Amino acid sequence: MKRAALAGLLLAASTLPAAPAAAQHWNAEVEQTAQGHRVGNPDAPLQLIEFVSYTCPHCAHFERDSEAELRYFYVHEGYAAVEVRHLIRNIADVAAALVTECGPEENFFANHRVMLHEQPNWIARAQALTPGQQARWNSGRVSERMRAIASDLDFYEMMEPRGYSISELDRCLSDEARADALVAASAGNAAEFGVTGTPSFVLNGTLLEGVHSWPQLSQVFMSARESAPEDFE
Repeated sequence: MKRAALAGLLLAASTLPAAPAAAQHWNAEVEQTAQGHRVGNPDAPLQLIEFVSYTCPHCAHFERDSEAELRYFYVHEGYAAVEVRHLIRNIADVAAALVTECGPEENFFANHRVMLHEQPNWIARAQALTPGQQARWNSGRVSERMRAIASDLDFYEMMEPRGYSISELDRCLSDEARADALVAASAGNAAEFGVTGTPSFVLNGTLLEGVHSWPQLSQVFMSARESAPEDFE
């Protein structure tokens, strides 16, 4: 090939459009933070902290209502990162949190989703406790109480399709140091932001007063997009 022709091909190649970069799968970016668990782009313009109690019906409603848009638009596209922090209201919350945190870090958000989606079923069992079951929940070592709660509320059966064995869950439920840490972190987080109920949300460091549902939070997100559209391009 003549040198001039080769130079022409090289020039043509240099002007071809670059291949598009592979899309970032931000829902796969999961990290345990000092106070909770975060999914999404750590540099997203919307940094959301969600305070959750697993025994709170409104938290279950939020999870179901928000999932499609929050997780599969805002988080997926890199516009939002969501950090879940436990707000412990009772002993069942402790057992549920230990179960959701069981296993590799990347399992947390799927475990969290299952716990909240199945909440109506296990809450019904909690409301039908016998006096004997109540006594098991309130006496003995913390590890024994956690395993009793998991057994009475069918957490073992609920997590079996997720690949968890009884022995694996028992190890997590018997971690008394982690149970103590969850309670302490819950109190500290609530005091830091003045959180009094669940679900509650902190957006970019500010508690969203009076916002406790996805329709309300969605409006806040839409306002943020309108005020800074360049952050969402």
